[in-house]
Order: sequence, then structure tokens, then C-alpha cells
Amino acid sequence: MGQMAGGFEDPSAEVLAEAAAAFGLLAAAPRLHIMWALAQGESDVSHLADRVGGALPAVSQHLSKLKLAGLVRSRREGRRQIYYVGDPDVVTVVRVMVGQLAQRAAQAPAAAGGLQGTGA
Repeated sequence: MGQMAGGFEDPSAEVLAEAAAAFGLLAAAPRLHIMWALAQGESDVSHLADRVGGALPAVSQHLSKLKLAGLVRSRREGRRQIYYVGDPDVVTVVRVMVGQLAQRAAQAPAAAGGLQGTGA
């Protein structure tokens, strides 16, 4: 049983490991972009590749990893494999994080360059 902090019990080591693995998968920008795109609606691999600007084999490999982790699911439609979000809660996390960062970038375009031009 985990420790209590602020009224919440600490998650088990297994749950933390599972969460870390999911975050690890989403730490790659192409996979994050794929999740973002699938959050808008289901798609096949060729449309996803066009949207995220990746080579078809690379996008297919990313989808396989996301599918293995249960973040993405697929179904067959004729000869096409249609991919869709397998875990809506993960999409919520992606939307909040990416949405917040996009909003900050839009509000402070001068800061987007980081330390460039500061003499640092």
C-alpha cells in the first residue's frame, strides 16, 4: 500500500512504470503529432504520414508502438487499416500539454527563440 500525501494514495510501482512507459512513447515528437492528429479523428497511415510529414514506413512503425502500448487501436476497412485513439484519457493529457504550449508560443512569439540574441 502506498503512502498518503494530500489525501491521495501514492500509486504502485507498477502503475508508475506503466505511466512512465506511456510518457516515454509520447516523448518522441512524431508520435506526439500522430496522437494529436488522431485526437481530431481516425485516419489511415497514408493520411497520417501526409499530415505529420513523415515517411510512410516510419509513421507505420510509430503506430505499431502506440498500438502495442494500447494508446492507439485499429480496424480494417477493406484493404485499409484505420487507426483511432485507444485511450481517450491520454488524448486529454496530450491536448492539455500541447494546447498550453501552443497558446504560450502564440502569446509570446519573441520568446520562442529561447536564448538566441540575448548574448548568453
